[in-house]
Amino acid sequence: MQQAKDLMTQKQHVETFVIKQTDEARVNYHTLLSGAFDCTRWLLRQGLAFCGHDESLKSSNRGNYIELMQFLADHNEKVRKVILENAPKILKYTSSDIQKDLVHVCAIETINTITKDMEEQMAVVLRYVNKKGEAIEKFLGVQHVSSTTNSSLEEAIERLFATTNLSMSKLREQGYDGASNMTGELNGLKTKIWNKYSQAFYIHCFAHQLQLTLVFVAKENEDVANFFINASSLVNLIGSSCKRRDAFREKQQEQIQKALVLGNLETGKGLNQESSLMCPCDTLWNSHYGTIVSIIVMFEPVVEVVEWIKSDRNQDTLGEATRLFKDIKTFDFAFHLFLMRLILGITNELSQALQKKDQDIVNAMTLVEVCKQRLQSLRDDDFGDLFNDVGRFCEDHDIIVPNMEDLHFVPGKSRRKAPKITNFHYYRMDLYFQVFDMQLKELNDCFNKVNTELLLCIACLSPVNNFASFNKAKIVRLAQLYPQDFDRMDLMNLLIQLDNYIHDMKMHSEFSSLRGINDLAKELVKTGRCESYMLVYKLLTLALVLPVATASVERAFSAMKIVKALLRYNIVQLATGTSSLLHGYNIVRLTTETAPLRLTKKTYSL
Repeated sequence: MQQAKDLMTQKQHVETFVIKQTDEARVNYHTLLSGAFDCTRWLLRQGLAFCGHDESLKSSNRGNYIELMQFLADHNEKVRKVILENAPKILKYTSSDIQKDLVHVCAIETINTITKDMEEQMAVVLRYVNKKGEAIEKFLGVQHVSSTTNSSLEEAIERLFATTNLSMSKLREQGYDGASNMTGELNGLKTKIWNKYSQAFYIHCFAHQLQLTLVFVAKENEDVANFFINASSLVNLIGSSCKRRDAFREKQQEQIQKALVLGNLETGKGLNQESSLMCPCDTLWNSHYGTIVSIIVMFEPVVEVVEWIKSDRNQDTLGEATRLFKDIKTFDFAFHLFLMRLILGITNELSQALQKKDQDIVNAMTLVEVCKQRLQSLRDDDFGDLFNDVGRFCEDHDIIVPNMEDLHFVPGKSRRKAPKITNFHYYRMDLYFQVFDMQLKELNDCFNKVNTELLLCIACLSPVNNFASFNKAKIVRLAQLYPQDFDRMDLMNLLIQLDNYIHDMKMHSEFSSLRGINDLAKELVKTGRCESYMLVYKLLTLALVLPVATASVERAFSAMKIVKALLRYNIVQLATGTSSLLHGYNIVRLTTETAPLRLTKKTYSL
């Protein structure tokens, strides 16, 4: 009877007993799990292995993980009661699989911490004219944005200007690399800013426009596209392993020694140094120029290494090597090699010039026109020279030159349906002329904004050829495009000032040999004439802040990307430094396959 009464009381009730046992088990489990994670985090931070060779009870060293848990138990009575031998048989948290799971969980938490901290970012570079009359580009900073919509970007720009004590009303030019959310005519960022600040004119990055022309030609012409695929595959095939790179170096040294014996090479300091195939970059098409030149110069070692790879039946890339060996030993490949070297050689010079920090808009316009003229001249007159160069190259490397009077047939296509054209007609009309015409057309289309009123007026400020481009009416019109900087009184004074200015400039020899408006501005400051001709000098500063290219932003973007990649790598290594020792468990692969940080590339000018 007493027992029945005891069972009915609260302290002895079965439900209360079960709850008490459950709470105790929950606390013990939390203590056990916390201890396991403490050991896991410590080992990960120190970059130590987890598992031991022998983790049995008789082992003198059961591995870092279990030995660390034992150390924790020896120094914490609360932990000792729930881990290792005192833990439930099915819940010891000591097996190798459990150790892997603990590391995996730490890796996931590390990734989540990184991704939560990741945001869209915007790099901002200011272009301005200093007191010496020099155009300066400086990296201002990185602005975090919640999204890349034009409204978010506009708010971020205004917020950045406010925090740096700059005024948007002082904004005179803006430049981007062509993304639709930046340059859209209706809702792009440049349009939203221009609607508020009509003096903030937009210039599309010249270097980016040049890039678009090169990419267009490669994509639209099937033969050119296939050529670039083969060139990239060739570089990747040879550079994909240390063994192949070593073989390429040996073949290259043999070629140099052979040429020295024959007297075809000069000897001296800095000559005949070892080089490698330049790897092309898909986002920087002028890097293909370096690839093409290196293939031409080292063609013999390239062919020998590809042939060696093809002859090794144990190679995984046997089929790729066989195809490439067949393709590169053809007149067609050699013709494309020299044709694209010719075109990219000219555009490479333009690309390098456009990315100079001291480049001004007038010189950039001139360089673009010079590039067009050179391409047009080569298109009209240089086919014979190119054909002879290809012929000599083929003769030197035992490549069969087809009879130019024979009918041209495309391998793999029906000969019956093929047009009846000769090889000479194909290489001259369907390839040489067509590629040049496509390049010229794209250059004209992409740089059509160069002929806008703003830039045509700015060109009249150029001091080249003793101010041959000077046009008083257009310079006054340029001032009218900036009503915030030139009122009616200024415009009236400018008419008189321009007469005195041009007369003064042509009288003094120090102004007759200037190469651009950048030199002109610096010379005006140096001679003190910037004070005498304040309105003209103001027009020069407005012209100088027009952004020719976003090269400074690209450099800032690249630097930040390197730093952030290094920081992220260190964080990942902190969480996964021992994973490769966990019985081959490759946790590093899981943590490094996160999406790359995206930095929105933009530039603004003051």
